[in-house]
Amino acid sequence: MIRFENVSKTYDDQTLVVDSINLEIERGEFLVLIGPSGCGKTTTLKMINRLIPLSDGTIWIDGKKVSEYPIHELRWRIGYVLQQIALFPHMTIEENIAIVPELKKWNKEQIHTRVTELLTMVGLDPDTYRWRKPSELSGGQQQRVGVVRALAADPDIILMDEPFSALDPISRAKLQEDLLHLQKTIQKTIVFVTHDIQEALKLGNRICIMKEGKIEQLGTPEEIAAHPATPFVREFIYSGGRHDPFVLSDHVTPLTEEAHELPILSSKAELSEVLHTLARSEQAAVEEEGTVIGMVSRVTVIAYLAERTGIA
Repeated sequence: MIRFENVSKTYDDQTLVVDSINLEIERGEFLVLIGPSGCGKTTTLKMINRLIPLSDGTIWIDGKKVSEYPIHELRWRIGYVLQQIALFPHMTIEENIAIVPELKKWNKEQIHTRVTELLTMVGLDPDTYRWRKPSELSGGQQQRVGVVRALAADPDIILMDEPFSALDPISRAKLQEDLLHLQKTIQKTIVFVTHDIQEALKLGNRICIMKEGKIEQLGTPEEIAAHPATPFVREFIYSGGRHDPFVLSDHVTPLTEEAHELPILSSKAELSEVLHTLARSEQAAVEEEGTVIGMVSRVTVIAYLAERTGIA
């Protein structure tokens, strides 16, 4: 359905944002792109519908280069949902949803029927909501309208760029459930960008974890959770997707027993090494430039992980 072949993006200042990625997305698949800020995930998404031009390589849709599609034809077959919904405030909900069908010369009866179908699909009563303005809807309701507007002309592909990140946790969880239900019904090809690993694990058929413009690991949620391919992926999962660097020296406490009785960790050790060591020992000594500066305990690191993943 969608194929990336050695795709790169370099900006004028020679900043390399996406670095020679190869990726195939199957028809009907829900693929999640995730990684820390600046990893290239949103740029990768936007190159699919040519909102950002690629620098090298080729992107194919159904065996045809995206560069060979007339731009309007390409974007009509690709729905797009943003974090900032950008509904037109002076238009009714029906008018907002009808924008692309009108551009495609659908008749009024077709449009009316389609709006009814889509609003019903996302739990908004058509008779109540079709005539309302965006300002009369809650944030979650507006985001539902943003999703169905992307579906209005029945596109093959839906691109979603952190669509739920501005919502409160309850609205976000509800919309995630709605999207899962919707995907079972419509079976579109969805490419979804998020920075939240829990959201990725919940929604994706496959997850593509990116780092510095490259694909670090690609697999099902089960594969990635059970078998992180690199220390970066392991730490990214444990940190709940918020890849603030783990600094061991921030978690050091004074020694309570003889250092020579404990395994020793460098103060620069990555989280993966710390976890491996503390899986075998309740505590470890921490050494900096040849001097023991304190110790770290399994309880302390578990508390850190619980806080990062939202468990505590």
